[in-house]
Amino acid sequence: MAPPSIQHRRTHNLLLISKLLNQRDAASPFTLVLDSLEQSARPLLVEQIKRANAAKVSVIFVSFETLRKPHAVEHFVEAWKQTPQAWQKNLNALVKSAQTQRVSLIFDNINALSAAVNINLPGLLSSFIAPTISLTAVCHLDVSPLVNGDRTVDAYSPSPLTLLRYLATTVITVHSLHHILVAKAARERSHPEPVHGLEEGLDGVVQGLGANDTDGVVLELEYRRRSGRGVRAWYVLPLGTSKQKIGPVDSGISREQIILLEDHPAYRSNQTSAEDASSNDDPAGVTFELGLTQKQRADREGVVLPYFDAQKGGGEGGRILYDMGEVDDFDEEEDEI
Repeated sequence: MAPPSIQHRRTHNLLLISKLLNQRDAASPFTLVLDSLEQSARPLLVEQIKRANAAKVSVIFVSFETLRKPHAVEHFVEAWKQTPQAWQKNLNALVKSAQTQRVSLIFDNINALSAAVNINLPGLLSSFIAPTISLTAVCHLDVSPLVNGDRTVDAYSPSPLTLLRYLATTVITVHSLHHILVAKAARERSHPEPVHGLEEGLDGVVQGLGANDTDGVVLELEYRRRSGRGVRAWYVLPLGTSKQKIGPVDSGISREQIILLEDHPAYRSNQTSAEDASSNDDPAGVTFELGLTQKQRADREGVVLPYFDAQKGGGEGGRILYDMGEVDDFDEEEDEI
């Protein structure tokens, strides 16, 4: 059984991710989601929308790359075919009309906004944050920032993504479950971790094998408390048939499908299982005998250690004991002088 401190941390992390996705008590006013071609943030947004509907939270979806209205979305703003002034006016009207109820505001892509000339992205997103609004914005990490000729770029000012990382209450980076498992297997064999997709640097390779794994999505969570202290944790969001294989978490959270990464059956190594099984003093799995026979114990007690007499009679000071041998030339008269 795990120590109480570890069990407390595990329970706290599970409660935290459940609180964030269910949008209880305005736990995270601004959530920044980082994805790539190797793993899309779409499954996480679908899970968030589903939980928002279960909690009777109004969902406003601002689309820059989604052509069709997602299922269970109450308000859908097609920003991709409107001018910035038009969709901002439409969005402000929807936000003002829903001041009395909880709102989940989702931006499916903010890369285009970060490259716009006349838009201050951190200021724009901050203007929509309110006590009853939970803002979620998705940023693609593998999209290089566009440099507009009309825009003056200060080399000493931080990038919009750096500012958003600083302003966000929660930063979630999504990873492919297959890639995480492959990297762990390489570390256990002391091999270099493999790279995938664009990081391979090969001509024509855009997406690596195992991208957008259908079994689950790994969530790397960084949550900042009001005190400023950060919490980092890794989770697995099961997808498809893997939900029935893993089952709900048995930690007091009813019907919670998200589990810790260390609890995933494919991630837990044999070494971790052996450590949990041998938490007591049972030396199971040891390749040599740790005990002693009766004869070995008797022989050990009969061994006389050198200078053993010096350990007796404490407080007499340090002594040097020397046994005279036959070859030693010792004169008692010279010793008395």
